[in-house]
Amino acid sequence: MNRLSKTGLGPVICNPAPSRGPIRLASLLCCGSILAGLPAMAGAQEASPAPAAQPTAAPAPAPAPAARSNTIRTITVVGAERLEPTTILSYIRLRVGQEYTSAAADEALKDLGATELFANFSIRNDAGNVVITVTENPVINRIVLEGNERLKADKILPEIKLSPRQIFTRSKVRADVARIIELYKRQGRFAAQVEPKMVQLPQNRVDIVFEITEGPKSKVRQINILGNEKFSDGELRGEMVTKQARLTSFFSSNTSYDPDRLAFDQQKLRQFYLTEGYADFRVVSAVAELTPDQKDFIITYVVEEGERYTFGDVKVDSQLRDFDSDVMSTQLPMKAGDFYNAKIVEDTVEQLTELAGRYGYAFADVQPRFNRDPDNLKMNITFVLREAPRVYVERVDINGNTLTQDKVIRREFRLAEGDAFNSLGVQRTTARINSLAYFQENFEVTQTEGSAPDRIILEANIEERPTGELQFSAGFSSIEQFILAGSIRQRNFRGRGQTIGLSVNYSQFSRSAQVSFSDPYIFDRNISGGIDIYRRDFNSFNFTGNNRNTTFEQATTGFSMRAGVPLTEYMSLVGSYTLNYEDVSLDENLFFSDIDGNGTLECDPLRAGRFLCDAIGTRLSSIVGLSLNYNSLNSRVRPTRGKTISLSGEFAGLGGDVRYVRFRGRGQQFWNVGNSGFIFSILAEGGTIIPLQERPGAGVDDVLLTDRFFLGEPQFRGFAIRGVGPRILTQTSQLDGTGRPILDANGNITFFTDRNQVRDDAIGGRNYYLGRAELEIPLGTGARELGLRPSIWADVGALWGVEQPILTVNPTGIPITNAAGEPLFQIPNTNTTTTSPTQADGSLNIRLIQPNSNIRELFLGNSPSPRITAGIGVNWNSPFGPFRIDFAQTIRKVEGDDERRFTFNVGTQF
Repeated sequence: MNRLSKTGLGPVICNPAPSRGPIRLASLLCCGSILAGLPAMAGAQEASPAPAAQPTAAPAPAPAPAARSNTIRTITVVGAERLEPTTILSYIRLRVGQEYTSAAADEALKDLGATELFANFSIRNDAGNVVITVTENPVINRIVLEGNERLKADKILPEIKLSPRQIFTRSKVRADVARIIELYKRQGRFAAQVEPKMVQLPQNRVDIVFEITEGPKSKVRQINILGNEKFSDGELRGEMVTKQARLTSFFSSNTSYDPDRLAFDQQKLRQFYLTEGYADFRVVSAVAELTPDQKDFIITYVVEEGERYTFGDVKVDSQLRDFDSDVMSTQLPMKAGDFYNAKIVEDTVEQLTELAGRYGYAFADVQPRFNRDPDNLKMNITFVLREAPRVYVERVDINGNTLTQDKVIRREFRLAEGDAFNSLGVQRTTARINSLAYFQENFEVTQTEGSAPDRIILEANIEERPTGELQFSAGFSSIEQFILAGSIRQRNFRGRGQTIGLSVNYSQFSRSAQVSFSDPYIFDRNISGGIDIYRRDFNSFNFTGNNRNTTFEQATTGFSMRAGVPLTEYMSLVGSYTLNYEDVSLDENLFFSDIDGNGTLECDPLRAGRFLCDAIGTRLSSIVGLSLNYNSLNSRVRPTRGKTISLSGEFAGLGGDVRYVRFRGRGQQFWNVGNSGFIFSILAEGGTIIPLQERPGAGVDDVLLTDRFFLGEPQFRGFAIRGVGPRILTQTSQLDGTGRPILDANGNITFFTDRNQVRDDAIGGRNYYLGRAELEIPLGTGARELGLRPSIWADVGALWGVEQPILTVNPTGIPITNAAGEPLFQIPNTNTTTTSPTQADGSLNIRLIQPNSNIRELFLGNSPSPRITAGIGVNWNSPFGPFRIDFAQTIRKVEGDDERRFTFNVGTQF
């Protein structure tokens, strides 16, 4: 911009005086001084030259001086393209009729500059005709990022000011460059460089290109601590969020340098020392320095530990009428002589505040008064409970719900209008609304003062989330192999809190379809109810080596109804009724033969085994159930504290073809171990089934195979599916080249005993128990972001109680017995038989299908003796779905149990 236009000087006209020479000389000197000044004014208008001297002629009469006016007559805008001239004029304060001055022109130029709409602008005054010349800034066509690999565009673009269709300004470019560099510094890349470039386009448009050089990530190479004597460097580094870059910290993202994290670590150090009793501790300095190679940082802390304090006199001074100071003082967790711990003090303040809230003092003020005694190294504390009025709930406000009906939210409130305020009720309300999973995470009920000091307003400011789910999934597991599933569910149907769903599942060994509906408040009463209608086809199988063989097929069609009522805040009672029609069948080509020779195919015990032949057929099961449930978990998805207990009983026999009573119990407890992130849990469960009918035949269990309990993977890690408990191993004889059985030195038939060459059939049991202890181990931030959650665990359990089957049969399927009708067992390695199933040393006698047969069966695993396994596992929320892997070691087992060291399960959504 030129200085002349900025000062407001128009074209200069120098008119000499028409009188005598000295006056004209003076006039000439005047014109010369103005001209001399013009070169210093870039872009100044040329002045009119002085008239030439006429020495020989008489001086002509000089014209009258031109009238010079500073009054603005017109204002013209030149160069505007997108902006209207009237818009540009609205930015300045020059108006027609005003006096044009240098100061006014300066103010107008400043106003134009403040808009940041123009690349260049000037103002010129031509005898009252003011001309404003502008060059508009270009419009941004697009923003291009180049070279950003570690920090993607979706992380950078929302943080910068420039965006397409905005007006380009250099100040915004400079600010955006600084912001991008700051983002990279947050990632620990302090060597990052950003060079902005502008690509001119037609129609006064530009592309802005940020060329980014990310540079290496700056790690924390070393953390030095000076002045610490009571605790080692390693202990103090363990309390910090920032970690040193080591091979073991590969998954951690806290090895990069972050100034905010440095300040946070100072607070962590102070908290640690205060919990250990060092009340005078302070961080003298914390310095981060780049290494000479400019790649990493070395952080040095200088600390003063001070002396260790103990608690002195600790008491409560209550100004609330419902609390006795002396009684409360005796119940404080800290005692005189204990080492001072600031965390215990904070927890005590929270507990006292919560206690006051339970009694209706919503705004009770609990303040700890510290009286430090440095001479005796004692910390005297008085907890003051200040007077506060009892508070009542004035009203409950619910805001933000567009789909969910008010009643769905209000019925979860533990407090109503007019109730005395109770902080425990507010906490429980928050937990119950969060458990609905209809709204934003970390929802909290807020409290505001009401119309009077003793009134409070509870507000539920919610943000609804989608509650409909349409899911198609595919996966692979070591149990089911390929799995396909599809489901549609609405968890907040019509905004009434009802759940309706349809699901279909298919795998090689199971197929099912189910329609379900549930309502937690039937007819707006505190009674829950639901119904499921289903069809389930299940193929049971056994293993011959690594080959899976289908043994029987079970098709179940039925429905189940349930209704529940709450007994307390955490306990409920649920009743149910189930009606199932079951059809159990075997493959006739594999397991049937003409036993009697009359042309009728029947289940052949020589092929299928007696227990399978007993299971086939159709039956109707009518089951009535009742369960008592207790649940105080803080999360349904991933609990970290609380417990759940369930006791249930079922009676089958209200009509139908089967009669039994089944009892089950299950309990689980979670603990958050300190503030370290470790989560410890224990589980115990068990069950028993008691038959109420007798089935005919010796060695036939009164409980059907399909009604018994089974135990193994995935409930009991370290064993194969149905790998624990009673089972029958069918062994075949070894044959020579001619197909005849091979005999041992004593003339006995030799059988294959390798587990991979034996048919293994689990037959279930009447009783079982299972226990588990598991510790989830926290990892660094990087591993948590990947969704990795490793754990160590130990399982213990057993399954037993089935009636010992009679395995010895003749070719017609009739059990071989002695004259008294007792089943005969063969003593191993002999040709003699006995009626005792066990030998003197407790080992089992062998039961032959028939004397000198090529097949024999062993009955094993029917023992309540505990099986114990331990191992490590990892849960991973992988990009292709949830993944679980376990490595197990069997510590104790019983003969016949089928071990499995490695298991995994994975699935995905698409």
